[in-house]
Amino acid sequence: MRFPGLVAVRKAGAARTAVVVSLAMMLAGCGTRPAVNDTFSLATTPVVDRPASTGRQILVPEPTALKTLDSEQIVVRLSRSEIQFLARAQWGDRLPRIVQDKLVQTFENTGRVGGVGKPGQGLAIDYQVVTEIRAFEISTDGPDTAVVEIFAKLLDDRNGTVRHQRAFKAVAPVSGPGNTAFVSALDAAFAKVAADIVGWTLASI
Repeated sequence: MRFPGLVAVRKAGAARTAVVVSLAMMLAGCGTRPAVNDTFSLATTPVVDRPASTGRQILVPEPTALKTLDSEQIVVRLSRSEIQFLARAQWGDRLPRIVQDKLVQTFENTGRVGGVGKPGQGLAIDYQVVTEIRAFEISTDGPDTAVVEIFAKLLDDRNGTVRHQRAFKAVAPVSGPGNTAFVSALDAAFAKVAADIVGWTLASI
């Protein structure tokens, strides 16, 4: 005697089993699938030339930037009006967060400040170094060159006035082919800009 209801249950059970097996295979594949993009960071330690010592405490907010720079994408400028993103490559975090972190480290490495930190860390702030990333790119209009430009304002936190402001820019040639060479050039250009910003700040306060 046939039991149509039982057959239906068996078929439904087989279907569920197939779905579970398929999901398991997909999850297992996720663990072995290679990353789509190579991930990079800024590794060079900026060197500040004989900075003045100060007991002041400095706040470094996250830099502002246009949307093309406020991401993990690495910008390649083909011309004044055309940009692309470096294929199969990305920063390890949003670029403004990386720049902020490296600026804080550069201040700390001088050993010449009373304190330095990011918003929310509870410092009694004397000055803020407010920055805007204007360029952080590989220019291919001519020889491949890394271009980094950051505009900085030194803000007196006690009265809210801008004490000094200045644009800092550096370029570095790209030596060799491939994404690693592009990022190394950006790293070198940024290290120069970061050192200049920190040295200028300490000389100004």
